[in-house]
Amino acid sequence: KREQHLEESRRSNNTQTAETEMSGALFRNVAADTARFIRRNAAADRTGLALSDVRRLQSRPYFRLNQLLGRAKETRISHSSGFCSSSSSSSSSASVGFVGWYLGMVKSRPVFTKGVTSSLIYIAADLSSQTIAKNSWESYDLVRTARMAGYGLVVLGPTLHYWFNFMSRLLPKQDLITTFKKMAMGQIIYGPIMMVIFFSLNAFLQGEGASDILARLKRDFLPAMLNCVMYWPICDFITFKFFPVHLQPLVSNSFSYLWTIYMTYMGNREKPDSISS
Repeated sequence: KREQHLEESRRSNNTQTAETEMSGALFRNVAADTARFIRRNAAADRTGLALSDVRRLQSRPYFRLNQLLGRAKETRISHSSGFCSSSSSSSSSASVGFVGWYLGMVKSRPVFTKGVTSSLIYIAADLSSQTIAKNSWESYDLVRTARMAGYGLVVLGPTLHYWFNFMSRLLPKQDLITTFKKMAMGQIIYGPIMMVIFFSLNAFLQGEGASDILARLKRDFLPAMLNCVMYWPICDFITFKFFPVHLQPLVSNSFSYLWTIYMTYMGNREKPDSISS
């Protein structure tokens, strides 16, 4: 009986110990759940407070005004940038379109295109030359301008085309030595021949005879050639060295604008004194 009593008391003690441990674990779980619940509510309260503060600030009149001003500024910037981009793209496309059209004309109708280009440059150069030389009350000599335009259209433009093509076939390289050879041939062959043609044809179109033409050549040829030797070598070097053959007449015509102002002045001077007397 004593042993049975001891065994029952041992079992009851074990049962009480297990119940105590279970109740302690349950209490700890409840405490942990309660702490998590409290923290979650506190975070929710803080978030709700922040959101409510933001909404309250956004409802203020000055905040709404700043938003409206910012949106208006963004709208103006977007509109102005869109306008600038559209205008720049349209201008660039127009310039690219003109250059592409001109290059196409140079390839499809090279002689005509280069003649027209030379004629336009001669018109602009002759009008500039007359503007420099004439008095304010004098009118422009449009017949003289027409002579210069015809020379550029019929003579200079086509001859430049064939001359540059000939030089390209004869000396196809673009190295330094070849470029100097082309420059020398231009100054020795092409330049003097074209200068004689210019002075003679211009005098002939003004009604002058052979003796007047020879007198003009005697007076004007050498000074013009000296100036030609000082002006054209650097222009020819840039033309032959850096540009393809189909664009060389255009580049040469561009350089010839200043030169043509001088040549139109020389070609339309009064007759030499010995002949006019």
